[in-house]
Amino acid sequence: MATVAANPTESDTAVEDMVKPRPLNDAARAEPAAPVAASAGVSNRSLVNPKLLVAWLKNLAAPIIGILAFLALWAVLAPQVDTSLGSLPGPVKVSAQGVALFDEWAAVQEQKAEFYAAQDASNAAALANGGETRNFEYSGPPTFLDQIWTSLTTVALGFFLATIFAVPLGLICGLSKTFNAAINPIVQIMKPVSPLAWLPIVTMVISATMTDPDPTLPKSFVISAIVVMLCSLWSTLINTAIGAASIDKDLLNVGKVLRLGWFAKLTRLVLPSALPYIFTGMRLSLGVGWMVLIAAEMLAQNPGLGKFVWDEFQNGSSQSLARIMFAVIVIGLIGFLLDRIMMLLQNFASRNRTV
Repeated sequence: MATVAANPTESDTAVEDMVKPRPLNDAARAEPAAPVAASAGVSNRSLVNPKLLVAWLKNLAAPIIGILAFLALWAVLAPQVDTSLGSLPGPVKVSAQGVALFDEWAAVQEQKAEFYAAQDASNAAALANGGETRNFEYSGPPTFLDQIWTSLTTVALGFFLATIFAVPLGLICGLSKTFNAAINPIVQIMKPVSPLAWLPIVTMVISATMTDPDPTLPKSFVISAIVVMLCSLWSTLINTAIGAASIDKDLLNVGKVLRLGWFAKLTRLVLPSALPYIFTGMRLSLGVGWMVLIAAEMLAQNPGLGKFVWDEFQNGSSQSLARIMFAVIVIGLIGFLLDRIMMLLQNFASRNRTV
C-alpha cells in the first residue's frame, strides 16, 4: 500500500497502457471477424441430418412396399372370386364406394341444413302471427360417418366403465394376496366368456331396469357399452394386479419408515410403479372392446358400424360387398389409431420414468 501511494504516476501510466487501444497489424486486419453463430458454438450445417433422413426413408419404405404388394395381390385375385353378390371387388371399387359413402353423408348434411332452415322460417312466421313454435329433430337415416361416431362413443363409454372398475380392483389384488386368491377363480372363469353370451343377459337386465320411456341415453347404446365393459376389463385388471404385485419391496419398506398412510403409499409408491402395466392392460382392453363392439352391434342390431355391415349384407345390392369391405378397412384403421392414441398417452404419462 505504501509503495502504491508513493508512486501514483507510475500506477496511472500502467493502467493507461492496459486500456489504450493498440493498432492492428496486417495479419489481424486481413483476418475476417468470426460469425456470431460460429462463436456461439452453432454450426452452419443444414438442420436436416442426411443419415437420419435416409434411415427414416428406409424404415418407411418397407411398410409402403408391403401395402402396395397387398393391394396388387388383392387387385389380381379379387376378380377370380365369385360370390352371390358378384365377383369380389378390388381396391378401386372399394375406394369408389368409400367416396360414394362420403357423398351420401354430404347430401344428408345439406338436407338437414335445409330442414332446420325451413323450420326456423316457419317458427319465425308463427311468432309474427302470434302462434306457437314447433321444433322437431331431423329423422333421416344415419349415414356411414354417423355410424362411425356412434361406435366410437359406445366403445369410449364401455372402455371408461371397464377402466374405473378394473384399475382399483387390480390394485387391491396386487397388494393383497388373500383378496387375489379369492377373486382369481372368478376372473379366470369370466375372462373367456364370449360377448355373444353376454349380450342376451345384458339386454334383458337393461330392458328391465331402464323403464323410462324417454331415457337420457338410448337403451341400445347402453347395452352395447355394458357388453364392451364386461369383455374388455379383464386385461386391465390382470395387468394392474401384476404391476402392483411387482413393486420393489425396498420402496414399501421406505414407505413404512416414513410412516406413509395407505392413500399416500398408493399414490406415491404403488401407482407410479404399476403405471406401465396399467397402460399395457388398457391398450389390450381397448383393442378387445373395439372387436367386441362390432360383434355386439351386428348381433343386437344396435346402431354402429356392426349394424352397417349387417344391413349391407342383408341389402344384397351390387355395391353391398364393396361397402362391406370398405367398412372392414375402416374398422381396422380405427382400431390401429385407437392403439396409437393409447401408446401416446402411455408415453406422456411415463415421460419422467426411466424404463
